[in-house]
Amino acid sequence: MACRDHLKGQEARSQLEATNIQGTLSVLQLDVEDDTSISNAVRTISEQFGKVDVFISNAGTTSPGSTGRDKIGKIFSTNVFGAMLASEAFVPLLLQSSRPYLIQISSGLGSLALAADPKSELSLAPWDEYRMSKAALNMMTIQMHKRLKDQNVRVFAFCPGLVRSMLRGDSEEAINAHGRAGDPMESGKAIMEIIVGRRDKDAGKFIHRDGCYPW
Repeated sequence: MACRDHLKGQEARSQLEATNIQGTLSVLQLDVEDDTSISNAVRTISEQFGKVDVFISNAGTTSPGSTGRDKIGKIFSTNVFGAMLASEAFVPLLLQSSRPYLIQISSGLGSLALAADPKSELSLAPWDEYRMSKAALNMMTIQMHKRLKDQNVRVFAFCPGLVRSMLRGDSEEAINAHGRAGDPMESGKAIMEIIVGRRDKDAGKFIHRDGCYPW
């Protein structure tokens, strides 16, 4: 489990282990906006495990509290540049796996087709800068899929839906999206469906729990 703040990562690990999870859980310091942090993380995983079977690129932000150029810069630095650089850095370790998966956590808000469709409920949402970043992430996913499919890497863009998270801020109102956010466990189950191979036919696509979104 990679975390920007190692202390918070340890706290999260303790909470998860208290639920009697199967297997073991390690915490890795990784800040996708810090090239040194990325290279150190790759070296640590290489030395300890020698491969990566599943890489889930989950770092993301809406940069609450910022505006203008600063807001755009922060969002793209994490959601696009950081996601791309971290993912690319771990590709060599994915190639050491017999069945590797690379999952980019995207959002239906990044679909150009749905944004342009006045009949889609996702067309009405604001979050312009965030939507732009996820559209860019989707393009990156397409490109990585084309490049890595012949090397047995299954690449997906996955939309977890609107769930409880600190993406929008750390107040309870932001976490629950004014009461609209769902249970992230449901998204976790959908990701597990990918990992165990039940969504292999959708590799290279923009998927969600119940199907696929148009790019």
